[in-house]
Amino acid sequence: MAEQEEYDNLAYVQRLKAAVHYSVGQICEELSQELDVTFSRQFTAVLSEATFKQCAIFATDLEHFAQHGRRSVINADDVKLLARRSAPLAKHIRDLNEQQNQENEAEKERRKSKKVKKASKSSAVD
Repeated sequence: MAEQEEYDNLAYVQRLKAAVHYSVGQICEELSQELDVTFSRQFTAVLSEATFKQCAIFATDLEHFAQHGRRSVINADDVKLLARRSAPLAKHIRDLNEQQNQENEAEKERRKSKKVKKASKSSAVD
């Protein structure tokens, strides 16, 4: 049974690596056309592997940040903390978070106004 789990885990990791490799290859292809440069297959493979390892490190760090906060769910503050070393990335994440908060507030207001309209219609009917 343990061998089957190990095999399944290995297969899952291989599928993830293949997906990362494909995505990195697509990005390299787009950039090669934009910048009129050529990326070798070895470069793409090394960049894919480095990207996969960095994502694994990010995932572990995010889990640790949440655990440190005595939470079982990773939240936006954990992501902000992860991005703190890269000023442009941190700014981009803060901007995205602010935009999401504004959209959430707008949605709350729409729901609140719908409830008020429904309540006024039902009380007018009574």
